[in-house]
Amino acid sequence: MDNNEKHRASLHARRHIIKREILSALERMDDDRHATLAEQVHDTKDNAVAQLLLESDDADLQRAATELQDIDAALQRVAAGTYGRCSACGIEIPATRLAAYPTAKRCVACQQEHEKNRQTRTTTC
Repeated sequence: MDNNEKHRASLHARRHIIKREILSALERMDDDRHATLAEQVHDTKDNAVAQLLLESDDADLQRAATELQDIDAALQRVAAGTYGRCSACGIEIPATRLAAYPTAKRCVACQQEHEKNRQTRTTTC
């Protein structure tokens, strides 16, 4: 099994876990809207469902929906052959970073710069 296959399998396994967490959280809620989402979450590639999860007032659902989107984006990078390359500078992301954070799309230096810029924009608004 090559590295792309390993990454793909690992990402799919994590995606399955996150989907189960979302379903479990939705099933615990006593709300018609959440019941409808629970029925639809089996096809989380539906952007409308993902957006509804992100708009939920439940922090765990928001976190899970964000992670699911990150996993789907990482799977797209695997399919495109760009997984493991920094989206900002193009260098190879170290294997240790990918092992700790499989959905990483930037190297550490570029991620730090991205966060610094995001914080600057947030504080100046």
